Amino acid sequence: MDGDPEVEPTLDAFSLILPLPYRIAIILVLGVWAWAVNLQWLSLSKIDVTSLIKYTPRVTTSSNPHYRRVYRLSSVLSVLLAVSLLFFWAITRKRESAVLSWDVLPQSYLLLLALIFVLPFQKISKGGRYRFLSTLKRISFGGIAETHDGKFGDILLADALTSYAKVLGDLFVSACMLFSRKYSSTAKPDRACGGSFIVPFIISIPSLIRLRQCLIEYSRVRRSLRSTGGSHGSGWGGQHLANALKYSSAFPVTILSALQRGSDSYKLGMSEVTLFRLWLAFVFLNSFYSFYWDVAKDWDLTLFSNSRERNSPEHAWALRPNLYFHDPRVYYSATVVDLFLRCTWSLKLSPHLDHFNDLEGGIFLMELLEVLRRWMWIFFRVETEWIRINRAPDELLLGAYRSEFELDGQD
Repeated sequence: MDGDPEVEPTLDAFSLILPLPYRIAIILVLGVWAWAVNLQWLSLSKIDVTSLIKYTPRVTTSSNPHYRRVYRLSSVLSVLLAVSLLFFWAITRKRESAVLSWDVLPQSYLLLLALIFVLPFQKISKGGRYRFLSTLKRISFGGIAETHDGKFGDILLADALTSYAKVLGDLFVSACMLFSRKYSSTAKPDRACGGSFIVPFIISIPSLIRLRQCLIEYSRVRRSLRSTGGSHGSGWGGQHLANALKYSSAFPVTILSALQRGSDSYKLGMSEVTLFRLWLAFVFLNSFYSFYWDVAKDWDLTLFSNSRERNSPEHAWALRPNLYFHDPRVYYSATVVDLFLRCTWSLKLSPHLDHFNDLEGGIFLMELLEVLRRWMWIFFRVETEWIRINRAPDELLLGAYRSEFELDGQD
């Protein structure tokens, strides 16, 4: 933390303007804005998100909807971030020595951001912030509420954390460098800080959380089967295992990336080319399995269904009968964007990319794109859940004849 240019690696132009702590802050604040927009537009589409996640705001009226309080929170965070950034730029003026010396400014903002979520400020969505923290505490240990206690909210937050996996890794790197005598936290990120495998492990934590949640869901189905003598309306639990497999497919990508970055491949009994090809195979598996799940399970679209369902006259090609966002082009566009960003985001899970000095801006861009992909995903995931719980009685009767695998807990 001495900020000595002779000791610290040279900063690129992008990091002189936006060092790592500020990049983390921007993505965190963007996530709050994105959630506010989700709430507003879903409300305009007559979808009550708060009822789905079993959250009752302290006071909600037509003139003071819940999303306005989230906008107020995001505005406060943004103004404070802008003030901090402008002060930082005025002091440092893109001078490397000054950037390295003034890491206290971005780190102070990150601390302030954390305090805003914890302190009881009544005017900036106190109830929402506390609900977020209580849910985060529960899911951090892989827990998941029962359906009537807000299970869907736990799933949404845990899935959002998977999109913030690299940001969490960068947050650890920033803190590690702050408390290191060797670095300034605004220096070029040392993603081996604390050991070669610490950051890959932190990146894996959100997927581990969702994996455990899926296994808990599976165990609940099995217990229900035993208590009802083998009769359960949502099948035998197989889809929860398939969902767990999806999250498990992220681990080989991260592990193989760490091995490429920190190990001699020949000590592992394979060449660098073989290790890279193995990594690439798991990247494709994770990307396309996740894309399939987004479209077929999370959004209930029929793109991957049989020809009869996909071409049914009851709905537009590859979609479904009930659409709250009425223009089919919205769904087709979202599917294409999701595929593209799923493939791009898989590269973000790869810690070995940070060997390249000119990729700090690229890594930041991929993190931003994934937050935007998750923002888009939430619209259709919440819409799908709303349709499922508000099905007409005749639809529920028809649904009872579907296969166990198709119905089994599509979370």
